[in-house]
Amino acid sequence: MSHDSRAAIVRVYRPAPTALVSGISGQDGCHLAAHLLGLGYRVVGTSRDAARCDRSGLAALGILGRVPIESLDPADERAVRALLDRVRPDEIYHLSGQSSVARCLAEPGEAFRSIVTTTSNVLEALRVSGLPCRLFVAGSVAMFGDTRGRRVDEATVPRPADPYGLAKATAFALVAQYRRFHGVRACTGILGNHESPLRPERFVTQKVAAAVARIAAGDATPLPLGDLSVERDWGWAEEYVVAMHAMLRLDDPEDLVLATGTTVSLRTFVAAAFAEAGLDWRRHVVRDEKLVRPVEIRRQRADVGQAAERIAWRASVSGADVARRMVAARLGAGVPAVRRAA
Repeated sequence: MSHDSRAAIVRVYRPAPTALVSGISGQDGCHLAAHLLGLGYRVVGTSRDAARCDRSGLAALGILGRVPIESLDPADERAVRALLDRVRPDEIYHLSGQSSVARCLAEPGEAFRSIVTTTSNVLEALRVSGLPCRLFVAGSVAMFGDTRGRRVDEATVPRPADPYGLAKATAFALVAQYRRFHGVRACTGILGNHESPLRPERFVTQKVAAAVARIAAGDATPLPLGDLSVERDWGWAEEYVVAMHAMLRLDDPEDLVLATGTTVSLRTFVAAAFAEAGLDWRRHVVRDEKLVRPVEIRRQRADVGQAAERIAWRASVSGADVARRMVAARLGAGVPAVRRAA
């Protein structure tokens, strides 16, 4: 048998890499699972209650039967260690944790438990196990607080303005510490806002898209919103999960800002969303003072040059285009709501 033939057999029988995705039922977990399955990965997901978790996102992507889901409370360190020992993943994507800023304001203790404690447990489990595994942790540009228009990058000093940002900043510091002092191959994706039709309606982007579809169908009930002048960097979630995987393919994982680099106001987002359905937003939106947060990051801007240089990644969908896609998916207007796995 020739050397080339033996090499071909090795390639054929080499086991597929295994990715463990915590928070598999969330927007990012679903899109990431679809992306990894398309690349030939074996994907195992976790949820706090596997029997009762929402699987609608996985079903929408056509991958429900291809992703086993394990019950795991990542705040339980012993349970995390046991699962890693059983699954023995090549890559871990730690996406679980409180993702709603409003809920973190209402329950700051739970925010820390779900973001900081769980990240610490995964890092410590990897350190103790010695598994040759890489770890991606979902961070947030919210940890930088309100930079008053200055662009944030990987070297910006965190100055969080709310419990969510503070929890993300703490988890970010933990990842850096374990990478530096313990050799854990871990990195944080410092994520800007990113959306898709899989977003729950407690997020303002999906709340707006749902209201547009409802009003376009004849329901005249107005849409209540808070401060429309706040500015955000909104991207498309399917693009962001590609970057998450690319970050773990670096020889030495490092923290990167993942954002579009483009910032628009909520007013611009709302106007584009209503225009997609041929509606004037000013006829259908009312201001609700109860929805104005007592502590608000007014503007978020990001420098995305490092991600472009290190992993050759740039977002192509941003701002008003995100709004139009969200509404088009709701209206069934021919824009793909989701990308099915290969």
